[in-house]
Amino acid sequence: MKLTKEMLDSVRNIDGFPIGSDEDIIELSDPPHYTACPNLFINDFIEKYGKPYDEETDDYKCEPYAADVSEGKNDPIYNAHSYHTKVPHKAIMRYILHYTKPGDIVFDGFCGTGMTGVAAQMCGNPDPEFKFKVEKEFEKEGKKVEWGARRAILGDLSPAATFIAYNYNTPVDTEEFEKEAKRILDEVEKECSWMYETIHTIDGVPQKYIDGSVIKGRINYTVWSDVFVCPNCSDEIVFWDIAVNKEDGKVMDEFKCPHCGAAVNKKNLDKAWKTVYDKALDKVINQVKQVPVLINYTVDNKRYEKKPDEFDMELIEKIEEMDISYWYPTDRMLDGEESRRNDRIGITHVHHFYTKRNLCVLSAIYDRIKSSRSLFLHISKFIFTAIVIMATKMSRYGERTGNVSGTLYVPSLIKELNLIEYLKRKLWGAKGILKPLDNIKKFNPNNICLYLGSTINTLIKPNSVDYIFTDPPFGDNLMYSELNFLWESWLKVFTNNKTEAIINKTQKKGLHEYQELMEKCFSEMYRILKPGRWMTVEFHNSKNAVWNAIQEAILKAGFVIANVRTLDKKQGSFKQVTTTTAVKQDLVISAYKPKEGFVKRFLKEAGTEEGVWDFVSQHLEKLPITIEVGDRLDIVDERRDYLLYDSMIAFHIQNGASIPMGSSDFYAGLKKRYIERDGMYFLPDQAAVYDSKRAKLELNDQLSFIIKDEKMAIQWLKYKLLNKPMTYQELQPLFLEELHQGKHENIPELIDILQENFLKDDDGRWYVPDVNRQSDMEKLREKKLLKDFEEYKNSKGKLKTFRSEAIRVGFKECWRNKDYDTIVNVGERLPESFLQEDQTLLMYYDNAQTRLGV
Repeated sequence: MKLTKEMLDSVRNIDGFPIGSDEDIIELSDPPHYTACPNLFINDFIEKYGKPYDEETDDYKCEPYAADVSEGKNDPIYNAHSYHTKVPHKAIMRYILHYTKPGDIVFDGFCGTGMTGVAAQMCGNPDPEFKFKVEKEFEKEGKKVEWGARRAILGDLSPAATFIAYNYNTPVDTEEFEKEAKRILDEVEKECSWMYETIHTIDGVPQKYIDGSVIKGRINYTVWSDVFVCPNCSDEIVFWDIAVNKEDGKVMDEFKCPHCGAAVNKKNLDKAWKTVYDKALDKVINQVKQVPVLINYTVDNKRYEKKPDEFDMELIEKIEEMDISYWYPTDRMLDGEESRRNDRIGITHVHHFYTKRNLCVLSAIYDRIKSSRSLFLHISKFIFTAIVIMATKMSRYGERTGNVSGTLYVPSLIKELNLIEYLKRKLWGAKGILKPLDNIKKFNPNNICLYLGSTINTLIKPNSVDYIFTDPPFGDNLMYSELNFLWESWLKVFTNNKTEAIINKTQKKGLHEYQELMEKCFSEMYRILKPGRWMTVEFHNSKNAVWNAIQEAILKAGFVIANVRTLDKKQGSFKQVTTTTAVKQDLVISAYKPKEGFVKRFLKEAGTEEGVWDFVSQHLEKLPITIEVGDRLDIVDERRDYLLYDSMIAFHIQNGASIPMGSSDFYAGLKKRYIERDGMYFLPDQAAVYDSKRAKLELNDQLSFIIKDEKMAIQWLKYKLLNKPMTYQELQPLFLEELHQGKHENIPELIDILQENFLKDDDGRWYVPDVNRQSDMEKLREKKLLKDFEEYKNSKGKLKTFRSEAIRVGFKECWRNKDYDTIVNVGERLPESFLQEDQTLLMYYDNAQTRLGV
């Protein structure tokens, strides 16, 4: 199939259409499997391989995947190509095997390097060790693994990401490609190997053969050092000479100027500068001065090191004066704090990121690739992009090598690699690409459909996808379009970052804009996912506000969150999230799209008790029944009364419905309608499964609470008092130990919380009242909280300290009365950080704004 300019015209105005010429977009594409633009062939793929959705006959039933996942990052496929963030495909495979059947369609709209596609296809051909391991894991959970390839639709805003993903998922004739790669390398080596030659010396004396000719070695890498100016004597200082311990490569915190003896450190030194003529830009530019200080080279398979001598300096000078014979990118770096971070050292354009020597070699390799057989054009470019970043001045020398992940940082000590040898290692080394290409060789190209564009508009027809696994951008963690610019400059197709879902000052995107864009993306995912099916969202640690924004975006899109777990990278296991406190691990959200019949029924019942219990029954059906950790059962926190109540409220608010009951009436209703076990609620058939497991395993009931507000204080007290009444004197030291009061939080005294929410027996011990008394107490408490809220509402200026429970109760009352103005007005007077970090208040505020059309 061909991608034509007429086809490009038909999708040119769709969100995320890339920046580049039509010719370059077409060259980067491989229709129908991959188009470097929105993919017009995507629904043909669904028509041919998808299974139509029919609610009447649909029998899909699955609870969220909540088992431990432990997968390292040393797999050959994972390491074939670097990227800023990747989830190991073997970890994703477990989710796909749990949620789907062979032939199902999996979607990832933030695909990065395409690991979701690799995982989908590897389900058809797992390695024996992994297969055995997963079968044992599933057997323990009482499930059977259905092996067989799944199909995947992958998309991303970045041309670099989608191109890498396409190659990760497309089989190639490895033997024939190896011949082509060797031919290209031989040609480049013949032309450029002289650039990496050095004279073999011992103690500064050149070594010679018997015939008198000098022995030359092959350079492995050259270390370049920044040059600074001493603030005391103004003489130049080579950083390598005075600041680096030559034995271990460590940089000293403080050192002495070799000229005047003054004690200096890197922070108080000024950079030395040089003026050079840039032929590519046809102008004189200023750049920070760097000099070669160490050469690591090989002679007869033995490594040596030397200080650059006259021969080496003349060689570098000769290369500097050369004209480069082939094309290379000279684009101005993208506007942005990360991509322009090196302007201050004179690295302003793409070609400045390379030494002249490495730029010469890269351009020679790229020219051979462009003129090579078209059959291997894409895979050759893929391998080329795999070496492009390590070929830059971002390559570090010292204790830690490689570039600093997630940045475009250029260090003071640069490790300039021999690119010919590096490319050989990348192809044939122990961690080379040819080995994983043998695994990819078994893939079926018809299992994958890729598009380049925004997930706001995928062109996919509704209710078509069987499962979603995605790892979206998370706030301001990574500036993808800026970081990908170096790759994309060689591919000649660039990210259109108008709809890039990140927090970025240059793009004028704050938390609000990020949440709006994420909501649009999740809304599109909701539209294309079949009802009753699951979405798994994996993302990285960040601030509470961003964590809440992404949850709010998921909820506003229509999904219901069933389970949140954290990935403990040290232990390789998942743990439940029991508070909204920011976590320092990766997080995994399991969310489902409700059945269409339920949504229609709920909208008729909205604001009634029937609607509440209809939601709870559906939600309980979707929650994990048991979670095993080692030889014990974990509490499934989402099955506890207060989180079921929170989920019910969230669903009502997101659907614009009033909340028909308070928490105490809700808790009483739970006890009447559902089966309680260990403080959790189950449907009858689920309770039987739980009882069976519980008879075999002990319960790990040590829940973790961090008391940062009044709500968590009440839950902590309920947990402590449920089975064992306690006196105030017994509770106070335990309470103070767990108390970590928020900055703006005005938590009442412990005795006041006890008096408002609990009862005291004749022996002075506090206990949890029965459901009828709880309801009466809650009504009295809410009256007091509403009085506090009235004071906040009628006061002026920003609210600095307050009782957050009063704000919650006030917002709930305003929502019931459709008083959206008050919610927005009070919300705007709350500290922004507090509002963004409280999921419940943020939900009321955002939805009130939506109702007002703000």
